[in-house]
Amino acid sequence: MITEKVGQRIKQLRNEQELSQEKLALKAELDRTYLAGAELGKRNISLKSLEKIVNALNVSFEDFFKGI
Repeated sequence: MITEKVGQRIKQLRNEQELSQEKLALKAELDRTYLAGAELGKRNISLKSLEKIVNALNVSFEDFFKGI
């Protein structure tokens, strides 16, 4: 399912950058529980929220989706 793949990619990039969920959530201006749900594929996040996460991870959308 796409929500799980997106969540796995967020978690992978977050771990590569050695960021906690809390730090990434702060950078993305999102709630930590929202980010946790996204990583688990339990949330169907909006494109706007995905944009915030991708920007907080300092990657392009192209690079983000290459890993899926």
